[in-house]
Parts: sequence; structure tokens; C-alpha cells
Amino acid sequence: MSTDKTFEWTELDQRAVDTIRALAMDAVEQAGSGHPGTAMSLAPAAYLLFQRLMKHDPTAPDWPGRDRFVLSAGHTSLTLYIQLYLSGYGLTLEDIKRLRTWGSLTPGHPEHGHTVGVETTTGPLGQGLGNAVGMAMAARRERGLFDPDPAWGESPFDHYIWSIVSDGDIEEGISHEVSSIAGHQKLGNLIVIYDDNDISIEDHTQIAMSEDVAKRYEAYDWHVQTIDWTAGRVYREDPEALYRALVAAQEETERPSLIVLRTIIGWPAPNKQNTGKAHGSALGAEEVAATKRVLGLDPDKTFDVPQDVLEHTREVIERGRELHARWTEAFEAWRAAHPDRAAEFDRIHGRRLPEGWAAKLPEFEAGKPLATRAASGEVLKAIGPVLPELWGGSADLAESNLTTIKGEPSFVPEEHQTKEFPGNRYGRTLHFGVREHGMGAILNGITLHGGTRPYGGTFLIFSDYMRPAVRLAALMKLPVTYVWTHDSIGLGEDGPTHQPVEHLWALRAIPGLDMVRPADANETVVAWRTILEHTDRPAGLALTRQKVPTLDRTEYASAEGVAKGGYVLADASNGRPGVILIATGSEVHIALEGREILEREGTPTRVVSMPSVEWFEEQDDAYKQQVLPPSVRARVSIEAGVALGWRSYIGDAGESVSLEHFGASADYQTLYKQFGFTADRVVDAARASLTKLGAAGQGSTTGN
Repeated sequence: MSTDKTFEWTELDQRAVDTIRALAMDAVEQAGSGHPGTAMSLAPAAYLLFQRLMKHDPTAPDWPGRDRFVLSAGHTSLTLYIQLYLSGYGLTLEDIKRLRTWGSLTPGHPEHGHTVGVETTTGPLGQGLGNAVGMAMAARRERGLFDPDPAWGESPFDHYIWSIVSDGDIEEGISHEVSSIAGHQKLGNLIVIYDDNDISIEDHTQIAMSEDVAKRYEAYDWHVQTIDWTAGRVYREDPEALYRALVAAQEETERPSLIVLRTIIGWPAPNKQNTGKAHGSALGAEEVAATKRVLGLDPDKTFDVPQDVLEHTREVIERGRELHARWTEAFEAWRAAHPDRAAEFDRIHGRRLPEGWAAKLPEFEAGKPLATRAASGEVLKAIGPVLPELWGGSADLAESNLTTIKGEPSFVPEEHQTKEFPGNRYGRTLHFGVREHGMGAILNGITLHGGTRPYGGTFLIFSDYMRPAVRLAALMKLPVTYVWTHDSIGLGEDGPTHQPVEHLWALRAIPGLDMVRPADANETVVAWRTILEHTDRPAGLALTRQKVPTLDRTEYASAEGVAKGGYVLADASNGRPGVILIATGSEVHIALEGREILEREGTPTRVVSMPSVEWFEEQDDAYKQQVLPPSVRARVSIEAGVALGWRSYIGDAGESVSLEHFGASADYQTLYKQFGFTADRVVDAARASLTKLGAAGQGSTTGN
């Protein structure tokens, strides 16, 4: 991909950069909080990216052929906001003035979907870098789907992912995970600027960090360059040197690139540069005035943007339109040459499923026990051929999560393929290694990039390792799918370190995340179908290691009820339940066994399968009351985990068959018996609930 190799830095460019510094100081000063220092010292770098190097069109921020920019150092949000304002993305000077205030387009950290031009929500350090790696992977996968043959730079699907990271990003453990993957994957379309200023909130980073970051990234097999603006007797910014390094990074197509940019935070503030105070707080009126004097600006003016500076920076709009027009010409030529691929591109980018895809979903024979993780694997095998956008893998648990689509090559440089997993750079099966947190952030980046739809697997217990990324997926409403297997004490002998107890309700607590715990193979099918039909939220599948009965749907209700989150699986024999058993996943068949006993004793009993609380809560009140009639107060929840949120469903007269402690190491049959996940315990709980209401059925009441 060609970049203009000539370089010119005019007096107007320098004034634009100094205007950026002044705006950063003024905005934080007015807000009374924020991070001015990095926005000041990174002003030349951000200006170069937006004005000279990035392929972007401010008038078409969602243009598929654009480069992506990820500000991983989200605390320095002004670094991005000011560029969006100066470049003409729609932010106004008034928006800059309203930094960090209610209802503004300039919140404390950039938020995807809130501010035009913001590619991802950043703030938790390291997440943005993971997103950038995911975007780079998605760009390569998309190219493989639609235009695999041309050399690099000759396809309309070729573009760069640019990112700015801070010391904090580099320190976070997630940066190690995603950077290692990026080097292994040889992501030559990823270029990262590391703002190496040695300052964090606790002042100088030497108090906590002393490794050689450049050598670390060389060990990851990145292309590493260092630009040190502190090397001389006095601090000297050298935009041309940085520009040349960025161009060299573009020309390196076989490795991701890191540019270590040595800066002084808060430069040129005379008293607070190179201090922790410049990192995370307003400089103060006196320091702002003194800094403006150093820059040759009027200290009495705030939010001053000279008209000639604004006109100069807005010239990037015309540059962007020209780039966009050239891309469109190439893209239309590709469309004409590949009409079938073009139709598929349109469908996938519109997040539309193909006609008739659901007909490929499997149906499972009643009576044959099957683990829901195995059923999930069969679903992927069946729909893989008709959903090319769907791709994913596991955090080194493919054989356990069953996330490999049979017959599909791995996404990996050819030199890294193995006998077990042959593949190529455009492959489909992802291998994240033992890097759950990195996997979560990469999945977000893949989804944000567009053009494909990812899933990632690990054990449910290790969702803890990826929770920050899962939370951000929910915050951004990204349709990422998590295949979380080994979902309870039912995994057995691995013991309490691997047995999730609190995880289901901890994950249900994340707003916007759908948790789905299917009861059998056919519930798993409907769960997958429903998840894929949603395009505005992430979802987690909690799947069993152990086999569970495949229910006879001629005897019990259709698994279609899964789409509503909860449904009457087996009603009371007289249609008027005296007690309701609410269960999920592998405990549903235990509830059914308990129902049989209660019915024999004369207690009309309803079993409700509740695979997804979130989907159930989306239903109207009439449906919810039909499933859980308020008049039936005798209720029991059955789930192999903490009861927590079930109390809102069972009420003051209800009972929970739950696990309020950690598990143990033994076969799952023993664990279920020892911890009370049996039909007899369900019956006892039902009797106890009825007793509270003074309406015990036949038989003795033994309590819970």
C-alpha cells in the first residue's frame, strides 16, 4: 500500500500541534479532572496519524476500507477527541469544552457507539491493544474470505490497524497475551506506537517496572523501532523521524510493528512536565498560563482555535474523500469480477443470516444421553458450511470445548501449522493458547472490525480470566459468543479449582450479557440458533462435560421454548400446579425425576426449564405469569451453583437446591449425591415450600 514518502512540516503544522496542546489543557482545566499530560506530549504523533498516514474519510466514518485507530490509552481520550474535532468527524469545539460532563459526546474514556469516529470503548488498560490485534486478525480473515489472491496492498480489503498504547497498557498482563499472539500470527497490518514516558499515576514507573520493552517485543517477533525525543541535551520533537518510522512500519508486511516513542509527559509545562501530576489531574490555571507562554500562545485565551489552523486540519477531509473514491473504484471492480462473493459480503456486513440456514441445524434423537458441549460441537459442524462468517476456537481447550469446525483449516501462518492442526493465514480455526483474557479482547476486536462473527471457548471457571473483556463486549453490545464448558461440579475429578459455583450468577449480573444454560442437546440447538439471530449483544453458553439425557419431546414440551428463556417443560398432571420446579442445564432432568415422585404423592407439579434468565425477562408479563403464575407460591429452584438470583423467582416461600460452598474432587455421580442434587432432595425442598404455605401434599414433610 503506497504512502507519500515526501515529508513537509510547516509552521502551520506546528501551530496546529500547539493548538492541540492548549485544547487539552483547557478542556481538563474546565472539567476539573482528566489526563492532560499524555494528550500534550502525543499531539505530534496523533496529528501525523490523522493528517498524513491513516486512510480515513471523516465524512464516512464507517467506510469498510478505512484504517482503524485504537486509542488503547483511553485515559488520554483528548488525544482522540481533538483529532476527531480537527479532522471534521462532527465533534465541535463545544464538545471539547464539555469533556467528562453529563450527556456530552466527550466522556472520560472513549465509548464506541456514542461518539462518531471512536472504533472501540477503551479505558481498562490493555483492552484496546487486544482489540487492535483482533481487528488485524479480522482484516486478514475477511480478505481470505473475499479476495485471497492479490499481493498485499493490491486488494480493497487491505488496510492498517493503528494503535497508541501507554506504559499502563504495556504493564497490564493482557498486553503480554495479545502481543504474543500478534507476533506469532505475523500481523503485518498492525502498527503500535508505545508512548514511553516513564510516568503513571504513582509518578515514575521505575517504582514498579524495569524491563526493556523493546527487547520484550523483539522476543515476540515484532518489528521494533525506537524514536527518542529526549536523547539530546534538550527535548526535541522530531515529527519527520516519527513519520519515517511509521512509513517503515507500513512497509514491514511480515511482522506487527512497535514504535517506542520516548516522550516527556506534559511537555512543555514548565513545572509539571515529567511528573505524575501531569498524568491524571488538571495542571492548574497558573501552569496552563505558563505553558501557553512557552508555546507563544495568549495565556488569557481559552479554547482558542485560529481559523487558519482549523482550515488546515480540515483539509484532511478532501484527502479522505479522494482515498475513499479510489478505494470505491477498486471495490466496484472487485464486485463486478466476483458477484457471488460481493453478495455474501453485503449479507455478512449487514449482519444478516442466509436464507434457510437454520434448516442445517441438527436434531437429536430422544433417549440418547449426550453432553451439551458435544451437542454444541455438532451444531458448529452442521452450520459451518453455510455460515462462513462464523469462526473461532479455544484457549487451548479445543478437545474439551469442542469448538473446532470439522475439516476447517487453522488460522495460522503456514510455518506454525501442526500435524494435528494444518492451516494457513486465511484459515478458520483460531488457537488462542492459554490466554483467556487476551482471547476476550481479541474477540471484541474481531467483532468491532466487522466482516466476520467470532466465538471463543474455555472452561466456565476461567471466564473469570476474561471477565473485563466480556463486560466491555456487553457495554458495546457486540455479538460475541462464549462457549463456556465444564459448567458445574459435574466436571468431576478436577475438583474445586475447576468447578464453577458462583460464576453463573456473577455473569448474569453483567448488564447486556445473555447467559444460556441448556438442559439437553436439543435445547443447545435452539440456544445456538437464538444467539446467532441476535446481533446486538454477547452471549455465553454454559455447557456440560457430563452426558445428560436427551429429552423425549413427544412427552415434554418442544425445545423451541428456549428462545423465550424459560418455558413449561412438563406441566402438572391436572394443569393446576401446586408447586413449580425451576431448573437449568444438567439439573433439569433431576427436576423431572422429582416431579414424578411428587405427582405420585398427589402434588401436581410443574417443571420449568429456564436456560436463560435474560431471555425470559424480555418476555411480556402475560407470558411470564403464564409460566410462573403468581398464585403458585410453592417453588423450588434447582441449579448446581449458588442460589443468589433465584430468590427473586422463588419468593419468600420458595426453596433452593443449590451449592453454597466449593466443590470437591470425585466422579460427578458421587458429587451430585453428596451435595444433594437428587430427586429426593428436590422432593424434600418442594415439601418444605408447601409446608411454609400450610399446603403440604401427601406424604411426610422432612424439610430441606
